[in-house]
This record gives sequence, structure tokens and C-alpha cells, in this order.
Amino acid sequence: MKRTILMVAMSALLAASPAIAQQAPATGHDAALAKRLGADEHGMRKFVLVVLKTGPTRVPEGDARKAMFAGHFANMERLSKEGKLVVAGPFSNDPAGWRGLFVFAVDDIEEAKKLVATDPVIEKGEMVAEYHAWYSSAALVMIPELHTKLESKAP
Repeated sequence: MKRTILMVAMSALLAASPAIAQQAPATGHDAALAKRLGADEHGMRKFVLVVLKTGPTRVPEGDARKAMFAGHFANMERLSKEGKLVVAGPFSNDPAGWRGLFVFAVDDIEEAKKLVATDPVIEKGEMVAEYHAWYSSAALVMIPELHTKLESKAP
């Protein structure tokens, strides 16, 4: 009985397979969005991942340190608005000295280095940067836009 049911089911599946094969799978591909985000045919693109680490010169507590970090946040905001910086955030008390992460939507490390050099924490030596070419989903480019929809309090 079980074998007969199995054979009937397999026969129905085989009979239907030409019709199934003729139907193209729905991918939901949005060519305009892919182009806007710089996606390749796999929905991916080049990025540069930057790890910010503790640098050789700790800026002492006080007004100079506050100004440096205010400039750091203003610089990240500027780079995000320019569409270059798509992800940024700190690490929590990392014993290896990892302080933060940037993901830039740029094609090469040299361009990322020029962008990072504009950051006051780098200029002052509070942090140093380590660069890595990275290939990931082009959807990351949408994070700044999506983040504004989640944020209920200005930074």
C-alpha cells in the first residue's frame, strides 16, 4: 500500500515536472535598486572594513578629549551623509585594544585611508586604523537610511 502511494506520488511529480521547470523562479530582483547600491549580479559589492584600535597617544580627559570625540562623531556623520560610511560602531571593552569599526562603501583601501585620515581620533593618535578589503551584500549601503527610521532620539 505504502509503495503504491509512493509510486503514484512520484508519477504525479514526474508528470508535473515539465510544467514546474518552465516556470522561472521569482527572484524579486530590483534592477534600479541594485544599480543605485552598486550591486553586481550576485547582489554584492566591494567595501573596506576598518578596525579602529587604541593608538600610541591617549588624549587626556578634559576639553581637548571632548572636542576630539565631538569631531570624531561629526566626521562620521559627514561621511555617512556623503554615502561613504555605511556602518560604524564601538567595540565593548576589548582587551586587544579594538575600539571601533567602520565599513566604507568604496572600492579600494587607498580611498578608505584618505577618508579615515580626516578623523580627529586618527589625527591625534588616539586610535590607529587597520584596513581590510571586504566583499558583502550591497544592501549594507541602505543601513544609514534605515537607521534614521529606527532612531527615536538624536545622538
